[in-house]
Amino acid sequence: MPPAALFAAATLTPALLLAAGGTLGGAWLIAAALTLTVFSALIDQALRRLGARPTPTAAPGRWADALSATLALSHFALLALGIAAVTGATGLEPWERVLAFFAFGLFFGQVSNSNAHELIHRSARPLRALGRWVYISLLFGHHASAHPKVHHRFVATPDDPNSARLSESYYRFAPRAWLGSFRAGLAAEREMLARGGKPRWQNPYIEYIAGAAALLTLSTLAFGPAGLAVHIGLAAYATAQLLMSDYVQHYGLNRARLPNGKYEPVSDAHSWNAPHVFSSLMMLHAPRHSDHHAHPSTPYPALTLPPPAPMLPGPLPSMATLALMPRLWKRVMNPRVARLHASAPNPSAAAAPSGQIARA
Repeated sequence: MPPAALFAAATLTPALLLAAGGTLGGAWLIAAALTLTVFSALIDQALRRLGARPTPTAAPGRWADALSATLALSHFALLALGIAAVTGATGLEPWERVLAFFAFGLFFGQVSNSNAHELIHRSARPLRALGRWVYISLLFGHHASAHPKVHHRFVATPDDPNSARLSESYYRFAPRAWLGSFRAGLAAEREMLARGGKPRWQNPYIEYIAGAAALLTLSTLAFGPAGLAVHIGLAAYATAQLLMSDYVQHYGLNRARLPNGKYEPVSDAHSWNAPHVFSSLMMLHAPRHSDHHAHPSTPYPALTLPPPAPMLPGPLPSMATLALMPRLWKRVMNPRVARLHASAPNPSAAAAPSGQIARA
């Protein structure tokens, strides 16, 4: 099957199931939720046991941008439908409304977030704007600034709020990362404006905050106070999954300080990756994280899995679930981090003292 068809099938199938489930409920909602959870995990493991290799890289072509644009536009329609479904405006039963919240939230967290992440790295302004507004609709617009201007620059150092420290639980990491990325992104934007001699009103944070307020107002006008609450709830659920991806993909990995005081360049060793087929397709190769950090402008179909890059023991969504249980997470991941530090070219510089990231 051509790569375009594989990516389209993995990403659009749950979107279509949600579109049906939001209005018809019942089996359609159950199918959407299972596709994003149980089915994804089972097919990942089944393909791995059968010896299936990760999907090869492919020339992106126009189809890659077209699929991303389609997913972004679908996101806004699905967000409106999800709010309507969970508030009861589409006539769903109470249990269906609860299931709708989790099913729509999972899609926004796993597919919409991955797609928006892809779009904010594209060179075309319309595509970047689409990605930015997906994040704004999820009340996380500042990620469009903090991710490329802070995270990519300072990943695996104490200066990056979105790099998880060794033995830090997700529950400590998430609020620190949200607030830290907001502040760091704002500082980066202010610095760029000052350096370029541009007025403060050009700060994109004005768009992020005003856009979020406008969309929340629309949800309130359309569905009342319940619409406001559901919009905030879905956005929080989706954002929690994005922060979980950051947590898992950089947990415990550190860049060493060089004699000149700078950090060593970002390498394949500073991101966790996952070779599992289906979840990688569904998340537009987001689990191929080392290559993304090495080449941020590379479109998702062309991302690779470098052989020496650290590999997670399970698919990214499964590891995210494990991270919700800190004791089990540390039991699985801390020994792997220790082995990576021990095999580093300069372990004494790369290893984190007392279980924390090495500080300057």
